[in-house]
Amino acid sequence: MAYPLRAIGKYWAKRLPATFHNGNSSPKLTFAMRKICVVITARASFSRVKTVLTAIDAHPGLALQIVVAASALSERYGNILPHLKEENLPVTAVIPNMLDVENPTASAKTTGLAVIELATFLANHSPDVVVTVADRFETIATAIAAVNMNIPLAHIQGGEITGNIDDRIRNSVSQLADLHFTATEKARNRLIAMGLPPHKIHFTGCPSIDLIYHHKTIEFDPYKIYGGVGSQPDLNEPYLVVLQHPVTTESNHSKWQIENTLNALAPLDMPVIWFWPNADAGTAGTAQGMRAFRERHFGLPFHFFRHMESRHFIQLLKNCACFVGNSSVGIRECGALGVPAVNIGTRQCGRERSPNAVDCAPGTTAIVSAVRYQLAHGHYPPSGLYGNGGAGQRIAEQLATVPFILKKHILSA
Repeated sequence: MAYPLRAIGKYWAKRLPATFHNGNSSPKLTFAMRKICVVITARASFSRVKTVLTAIDAHPGLALQIVVAASALSERYGNILPHLKEENLPVTAVIPNMLDVENPTASAKTTGLAVIELATFLANHSPDVVVTVADRFETIATAIAAVNMNIPLAHIQGGEITGNIDDRIRNSVSQLADLHFTATEKARNRLIAMGLPPHKIHFTGCPSIDLIYHHKTIEFDPYKIYGGVGSQPDLNEPYLVVLQHPVTTESNHSKWQIENTLNALAPLDMPVIWFWPNADAGTAGTAQGMRAFRERHFGLPFHFFRHMESRHFIQLLKNCACFVGNSSVGIRECGALGVPAVNIGTRQCGRERSPNAVDCAPGTTAIVSAVRYQLAHGHYPPSGLYGNGGAGQRIAEQLATVPFILKKHILSA
């Protein structure tokens, strides 16, 4: 009789033979560690699955494979390789497939290159399941490669709604996936309504919220660690954190939209910590607007960072007076922290949110009004909408125990 290996440590699990004998021909113990391949294509995706990676790596029945690709390898957009090394997480492969993603053509070609290179990796490393994250355009490359090679696909953060091309990418990946881990109960119900089998959809909470619950208050100097450009305002005073990405379906308006936000915050005369946007169609316009403004208004208490390690970023969020922009950070992490957030434009339209986030149009007057309202309101009660910690561990446990059954093997009732 064969029994799954559970009691011995991962060190020995990777080194002992797969079958033990008691002196005769009948085996006493067999095991096969499940190989879990997680593909990370952007800095935001890394923070979304950081606790999943650590939980998989620590699990005695799982062997972690990490593939890093696209903008996650770029210094410009936040190279995650040093952070993986610091966490002692294994990088199995790097795929430098990103073109200069400033237009839809480059985005499509970047995705195509990812499919080609991922297919080679999957053929050589034979994972038992491939894990893909959220809704960025590169995510569908992971799904296409895995599905065409008959490798089960697990999708984290499916079933959500936003206001741009991400919806189509996310829903397409969900339809291709064999296993689902949702951040909210409503997202799970939405996947069921899309016709996906309920027993394959697990409400685990959002792994990025785990970081809030793991967070310990730390003192650090962001200017010394991360450099950046601009003045160095005193962060003991009330300050704003801003992260605004181009809207992929409105890429021609990205420069105008970022200029409106910059012009709205300048008269407030508050310290502002500003982060570089993602690699998306329209990023060139956003970058041009930020650089031109910085040159004209160098004396303002604005500081611009490219990226920041999650524990430091969470500390900045926790202490800020208000978050401004169109990143899901304002809804997920800020909701869990109770930090007031101003959500600009359509990028997060439809996403579930807590009372901490107020919406406004991408116009200067509307942004000024919304920010002043949130500053006057102050902090909100923390929300558990996207979870209360432990999502990474729950996902790892599911990956270790659930049957990996391809959709084509599931028979209708």
